[in-house]
Amino acid sequence: MRSHNAGSRDSRLRFVRLPLVFSLAAIVSAVAQDCARSEPGFPAKPIRISVPYGAGGVGDLTVRLLGQKLTERTKQQVVIENRPGAGGLLSAKAVLEAPPDGYTLGLIGNGQAISMSLFKSRPYNVLTDFTFVSISARFDMLLAVNADSPIKTLQDVVAAARRNPGKLNFGAVNPGSTQNLSAHLLKQVSELDVSIIPYKTTPDLITAILRGDVDVGFDYYAALQAVIVDNKVRIIATSGEHRDPLLQNVPTAKESGFPQYIVTSWNGLASAAGLPADVLAALNGHINAALSDPALQGMASKLGIDARGSTPDEMRDRMAADIQKWATVIEKAGIEKQ
Repeated sequence: MRSHNAGSRDSRLRFVRLPLVFSLAAIVSAVAQDCARSEPGFPAKPIRISVPYGAGGVGDLTVRLLGQKLTERTKQQVVIENRPGAGGLLSAKAVLEAPPDGYTLGLIGNGQAISMSLFKSRPYNVLTDFTFVSISARFDMLLAVNADSPIKTLQDVVAAARRNPGKLNFGAVNPGSTQNLSAHLLKQVSELDVSIIPYKTTPDLITAILRGDVDVGFDYYAALQAVIVDNKVRIIATSGEHRDPLLQNVPTAKESGFPQYIVTSWNGLASAAGLPADVLAALNGHINAALSDPALQGMASKLGIDARGSTPDEMRDRMAADIQKWATVIEKAGIEKQ
């Protein structure tokens, strides 16, 4: 039979041990939480990317190249969902209505920057309602003329337009598109009296250039690639800070005497606002690593795409700058808000 003192000792020992057990449990829990933060195990299921353009365009091609490499890296399927129309609203809605967990992303870029000024009202603010993850691609505008055109340089365009005010015209797709606003921007910085003709599709624009209906057409390399290779059009200038690697003999508009004419279209990936910091870091790391893949770089460069990532802050700063830039162009052009 155990004495009363023995029982008291056991009780005291139990009470001494309990705080130790709780302390150990707390330490284990803290370590586990720290591991979860540093290694979130993301992604653990397929990722969906909503694209505000139809299949086959330069924006769609870019994200499909990236999606393929992300699938290889993460061992999770990346599903591309095309939701064109409504000025990008359909695609944005799909992203903003999804949980901000990193499994639903949207392709956004300078198109959304333009939309902030092109529409009277938007159901979202691109700067506050999204978490920016990374830029994924950049692409310059090309200024194309018919191969038989007497126009050889951007200076020739200026000279011809000043000799014959109101006679020359620029062509680009879709009023309010980056291509269309790029034409307006050149008109503004050069102070030329030219008409700007909108076309529904790139094939319509190319046909007009080949027929001589358009003096200068504005579009991306991927869109014009076939007629460039076939020598049916001549590129007289590009719009970036530096010469296009595929068109090393073609000067930039900046080199041609128009330092204010710099247009680099871009897109990148974003989530709904509220994406956890560890998931954001994981996504940004995967995207930047995928974009550095030599195979992706090779395929992108053939389409005139500069596939490079960024930090989330760099993407947000670029969006803010482009909102301001295109708002000014739209206002000066007198484009009526939709």
